Amino acid sequence: MQHPKDRSPALHLSRRHVLAGGLAGTSLLLGAKALARAASADPTPRAEPALEPVQGPFVLTPLPWKDDALAPSMSANTLSFHYGKHHSGYVDKLNKAVAGNKKWDGLALTKVIELAAKDPADAGVFNNAAQTWNHTFFWASMKPGGGGEPTGRLADALKTSFGDFATFKKQFTDAASGLFGSGWTWLTMKEGKLAIEKTSNADTPIAHGGKPLLVLDVWEHAYYLDYQNKRADFIAAYLDKLVNWEFALANLAG
Repeated sequence: MQHPKDRSPALHLSRRHVLAGGLAGTSLLLGAKALARAASADPTPRAEPALEPVQGPFVLTPLPWKDDALAPSMSANTLSFHYGKHHSGYVDKLNKAVAGNKKWDGLALTKVIELAAKDPADAGVFNNAAQTWNHTFFWASMKPGGGGEPTGRLADALKTSFGDFATFKKQFTDAASGLFGSGWTWLTMKEGKLAIEKTSNADTPIAHGGKPLLVLDVWEHAYYLDYQNKRADFIAAYLDKLVNWEFALANLAG
């Protein structure tokens, strides 16, 4: 398989560090050029978190910022479980699910997701592959000092699609608040306009040919340690203090 030409020290874009290249060639745009526009990540090299080693073709991608960089909106304690246990666990289970099956040999993560989504027999592979990708996209959708209103082209696109930013914010909040059970709330490009989409459990727009710009994880493990049952407070913190509009803009431009 081909590897990205651009390499980012923040997310280690390589066969070993980008989940077998599964984020390359998609709207995620996690190449060095996109990250330069999209993230205000701490440039200081740091060791990957202390996790149990994950064996196999897919490797947990390092966070694009320090574990405590989003506090107090998202605590290091939450990250230790969400990233260090849940995300890591999905990668581990994915490797076990594809082990020994040549059907998945050499495939990028996005291709694994697309193929597994078509066959109910591959539900285990799909769930863990999609959750692996969704989480990596979620981390990139946030940054220290994020939130507020976007400007420029993205602001114009939101105005065209929703009327104004306040309307977008309400609709996104209502979608995330109203999602029953576990799942994700996305800002996507759909039919030439921006759209808000909800997916349950592990489902993801990329399984259906969609183009996500950013995402909010509303599984309980994303917020319960910090907000308990107050999902609305977590949604507000994401929009007001965390969301990475530069990342969304990079995906819009891609």
